Amino acid sequence: MIKNTFYNKKIALITGANTGIGKGISKYFIKKNIFVIGTSTSDIGVKKIKKNLKNNGYGIKLNLLDYKSINKIIEKIYTKFGTIDILVNNAAIKHDNLLIYMTEKEWNDVINVNLTSLFYICKNIVKFMIKKKSGRIINVSSVVADIGNIGQTNYSVSKNGLISFSKSLSLEVARFGITVNTVSPGFINTGMTKNLNLLQKKNFLSTIPMKRFGTVEEISSVIFFLSSSQSSYITGQTIYVNGGIYSN
Repeated sequence: MIKNTFYNKKIALITGANTGIGKGISKYFIKKNIFVIGTSTSDIGVKKIKKNLKNNGYGIKLNLLDYKSINKIIEKIYTKFGTIDILVNNAAIKHDNLLIYMTEKEWNDVINVNLTSLFYICKNIVKFMIKKKSGRIINVSSVVADIGNIGQTNYSVSKNGLISFSKSLSLEVARFGITVNTVSPGFINTGMTKNLNLLQKKNFLSTIPMKRFGTVEEISSVIFFLSSSQSSYITGQTIYVNGGIYSN
């Protein structure tokens, strides 16, 4: 086992760390002296993570549809690194389609990756955090969870379920010094928004009071805050980072 003291750093597990928001969170955490274990579903993704993290982190393959492998990978991480101080559940997929055309596979895969995987990941990690009597869990939702979107009944319900999951889990583990919160991004400058044409961008921007897309760093800074000691009395909350498009 590699002792955490060897790194003299907090250790964070970030799922979906190879691209977009997950990649941004990883880089931000590294700047804040946190050792990052990033996951991807593919070998290519793991190579990207290792390239991004260099000596400040570790890349590992994790198939969120293979629940037995989730258990094994988490055991492997604890054997190698000894602890997970921060868990950021960021990985998600989309299979957009109008409900009348949506296949059973499109529905199940999105629900299973975006929501059901949290059951297995958190169940395995929380028991260690309880023993340690400390831990930070941050789940990444989406503004779509609250406002909905055409062709995304599967995605929106998975992201809304994640919010409820966080609220309930936060109540179960609060007395052990563990906080569980959700960050809900709006439209962020990632690969998705970069691929929009001018008309699409104009339509999206018209719905955002701040009239701009958010940055990955703006999401990462909120997630970092929720992972720090400064947020020790915040739990069960959903933080909306969306330029004013939705407030609760």
